Amino acid sequence: MRAALLHNIGDETVEIVDDIEIGTLGPTDVRVEIKSTGVCHSDLHGMKGDLPQGAPFVPGHEGAGVVAEVGEAVTQVAVGDHVVVAWSPPCGKCTQCVDLKSPHLCIMIQFAIAGVPKFTRGDEQIFGFAGTGTWAEQLVLPQEACIKIDDDVPFEIASLIGCGVTTGVGAAINTAKVTPGSTCVVFGCGGVGISVIQGCRVAGAATIVAVDLNDDKLKTALSFGATHSCKPDELDGLKGELTGGAMGFDYAFEAIGLPQTVRAAYNAVRRGGTATIVGAGNMMTTVEFNMFELFFDEKTIKGSYYGSADVRSDFNRLLRLWKAGKLDLEGMITARIGLEGANDAIQHMIKGETIRTVIEL
Repeated sequence: MRAALLHNIGDETVEIVDDIEIGTLGPTDVRVEIKSTGVCHSDLHGMKGDLPQGAPFVPGHEGAGVVAEVGEAVTQVAVGDHVVVAWSPPCGKCTQCVDLKSPHLCIMIQFAIAGVPKFTRGDEQIFGFAGTGTWAEQLVLPQEACIKIDDDVPFEIASLIGCGVTTGVGAAINTAKVTPGSTCVVFGCGGVGISVIQGCRVAGAATIVAVDLNDDKLKTALSFGATHSCKPDELDGLKGELTGGAMGFDYAFEAIGLPQTVRAAYNAVRRGGTATIVGAGNMMTTVEFNMFELFFDEKTIKGSYYGSADVRSDFNRLLRLWKAGKLDLEGMITARIGLEGANDAIQHMIKGETIRTVIEL
């Protein structure tokens, strides 16, 4: 079958090959025919080595498709079901899933599938990014990673739910729990940042400031619900104008993954405010805080992993919001391409020219 293949960590391009084979179907596994898959910045992080990932690997983790085959013990989906791929699926049985009610933090399945090759090419063992690898025509996944959706949802819309939309909208409504009438600032207006902005709007925020270096992205952010937009060096003046005596925003979201923007997000919130870190960063980079500010300002700094979402219910909850006209997902798709255009899509993403490119297989 056809797939995009990254041979080595650090390579800047993928090779489109037609001789990759999928792994063996286990009793609780599902074979999915991928129909649409997004080009997400996390794929680039994996290619660069910012995120831990074995190589060679097939990129992609934001996908949707049709169940083509199921193992003998599969009970959660059936052949013909339309599904969204969950790259970090909850097992439903561990302490995080049951006792702590934090299924998004379950690693029982994710760690197991991430370290096992998902494909072969001759004698070569090939991994799938984040244990998936959706830049391929088919893949085998545990049943927990296949979330059934309504058949009337277009695959390109469904694919966005698999990562970017859930990560961004979830950061606002699940992690930070943005309140009606509040003030928010979002650093970074790529696919995840735009989703954060939409999440803040859905939650009822009165003020949503988009911050980015790219003029086109700032203009786009306004069309998705941002009330104001600015470059980073303009934020302090706007913060004073919009927050007055509070001297900072109620909520800040960092959707880039850089130390300087994490620091800026923390600085942007008022005393007692909440800074939520959504961007995926390199584990070798650090952020500094002084001991006085940590206790004196009583700010909360939170990480947001996969939008703190329970994919088993939140995927369909977000799709209901889309059906109700509360989330604009069509507008997030900048381009639709075939697999052969994957390298061009990567370059467009690096240059900040797209919100989301969707690969149709």
